[in-house]
Amino acid sequence: MKKILFLSICLLHVLLLPFAGGRAEASDFGERVSGMAEITGLRVSVQDDKVRIVVDADGEVSFKTSALSNPGRILVDLPNTWLSPKVGKNTQIDSEYAKRVRVAQHDKTTVRIVVETEMGKGRYRVFNLSGNRVVMDFGKVDDAAESADVSENTSANTDDSVVPEGVPKLDPEDKINIAKYEETDEGDADAVDVQIANLTGLKGRSITIDPGHGGSDSGAIGPSGLMEKTVTLNVAMEVKRLLEAEGATVYMTRTTDTEVSPKKAHATDIEELQARCDIANRKKSDIFISIHMDSFSSETATGTTGYYYEKGSKKSFELADKVRAGLIEQIRTKNRGTRTCNFYVVRHTDMPATLVEVAFISNRREEALLNSKAGILKAAQGIVDGIADYFG
Repeated sequence: MKKILFLSICLLHVLLLPFAGGRAEASDFGERVSGMAEITGLRVSVQDDKVRIVVDADGEVSFKTSALSNPGRILVDLPNTWLSPKVGKNTQIDSEYAKRVRVAQHDKTTVRIVVETEMGKGRYRVFNLSGNRVVMDFGKVDDAAESADVSENTSANTDDSVVPEGVPKLDPEDKINIAKYEETDEGDADAVDVQIANLTGLKGRSITIDPGHGGSDSGAIGPSGLMEKTVTLNVAMEVKRLLEAEGATVYMTRTTDTEVSPKKAHATDIEELQARCDIANRKKSDIFISIHMDSFSSETATGTTGYYYEKGSKKSFELADKVRAGLIEQIRTKNRGTRTCNFYVVRHTDMPATLVEVAFISNRREEALLNSKAGILKAAQGIVDGIADYFG
């Protein structure tokens, strides 16, 4: 009799086990995590004309979107993913385009992002970038790119029909090589509740930004007379503002139209460039980014290129590649790839470094883009997106 009673209790326990209540703890994920992408970060960027939300993962992710009303919400589900306990659960957004973003583990294999917005099925888009990021834009978005997958922007372009002009030109032996939406129960959307903290990957980072040229050195000059030194400083100062807003420490090689070397216009090219490296090296920065505009004899040359020292580390390649990809996604320039170089400032810095050619100042359309407030803001945001992705 006792044996029958014992077996009955065991059987009842097994039958009731699936109905046990309560949220799954992190340890309950066990096997579910295997083979699934981890959502490692969520970042929010507020611009004058839009709000951008970027979700980072450690592997490839896909998405499904849906729209709910009263109140207005956009739901983005990420199948086959699990949520890191370090990702922010509730972020307020100071914008007319979006008010708040929430994120949670919706079910055992799906992370859900809920954006509170009145955009409805109108001015927003969701797309993949680099395979391991999902980007959500609300506000002024590019019609041609509506719901587009632009992940192809992140691969190297081996089209060398126009060879970019190296900046700065120092050594004759400088070498350039190609581096190689489903309807949803509204109640479910309100169930977003996970104990997490915001993570951007930028807080506490030390970054040196180098606006190319300056003072007596104008750099390249565009068809309308726009000087490279002006564009690089404008972009760099906006990059500084955006990075500091995320908690990074930013060192600038220059903040005005001047040379960096104490010798000013009397410095040699090497002395001027070494002065820029010295700032980053003395500050022991985590990364160094030199901002330039490309130029060529023909106005038809276009695009964005990321450079890193040919004998540099894998980290320098990753930095150059991600900054280039972030820029292209923002300003929609041609992808000229991530390439090796022998430029002085990436060769003589003690940390991962990149020299990025934002666009061609010799091309009228790209010159006009970088001679506008909107273009400067987008270029800066692209660089910061790339930096955040690097530290992701």
